[in-house]
Amino acid sequence: MTEALGSTATPESGRPEDEETTKRGRRGGKRAKKGPFGRLALFYRQIIAELRKVVWPTRSQLSTYTSVVIVFVVIMIGIVTVIDYGFNNAIKYVFG
Repeated sequence: MTEALGSTATPESGRPEDEETTKRGRRGGKRAKKGPFGRLALFYRQIIAELRKVVWPTRSQLSTYTSVVIVFVVIMIGIVTVIDYGFNNAIKYVFG
């Protein structure tokens, strides 16, 4: 009357097995049909398409981001300098 759970009557993926084998058998796709210059042109077209999607910052945002980065780098340089000076003095104290 009822089928047992886990029955193998229907494939679990829901697609016939012949589609799976045709997808595995196909290699390269459109890339194999184009030469190296065609692939290079496609690559540059994709780069331009991605750059059109970018939301570029305004001049004020760019100056704000730049100043934040410069301040952060200066602070990190100060921290590393202090730590280096401390290690230098510790080594001089330990080894004479």
